[in-house]
Amino acid sequence: MLVTYAVIIFAIAALGGLFLASYVLRGRLAPWAVSILHALLGAAGLVVLVLAVLQGGSGRVTAALGLLVVAALGGFYLASLHMRGTVAPKGVVFLHAGLAVAGFLTLLTVIVM
Repeated sequence: MLVTYAVIIFAIAALGGLFLASYVLRGRLAPWAVSILHALLGAAGLVVLVLAVLQGGSGRVTAALGLLVVAALGGFYLASLHMRGTVAPKGVVFLHAGLAVAGFLTLLTVIVM
C-alpha cells in the first residue's frame, strides 16, 4: 500500500516537474511556488518510499529508492541554481528528469507486475 501512495505522490510531483522543465527549456526561471511544491512532493514521496523499504520492500523498491535519491540530489543542485537566479543547464534538467523517470518506472513495476 505504501508503494501505491509513493507512486501517486511521485506522479503529481512529475507533473510539476514537467511544468518547471518547460520554463527552463525556454530559458526562464520557473515560479518559486511550483518549485517548492515539486520539492515537497518529491521529499514526501521519498519518505513514504523509505518506510516501504523499512517494512520489507522488494529489491525493486530499494532500487527505485536509490534512483530517486540520486534524482533528488540533482534536484538540490537545480534548486541551488534557482536560488541564485540562474536558469539551470538543460542537460542537468534532463539528467534529473531521466533519473526520476527511471526510478518512477521501476517503482511502477512493483504495482503492475
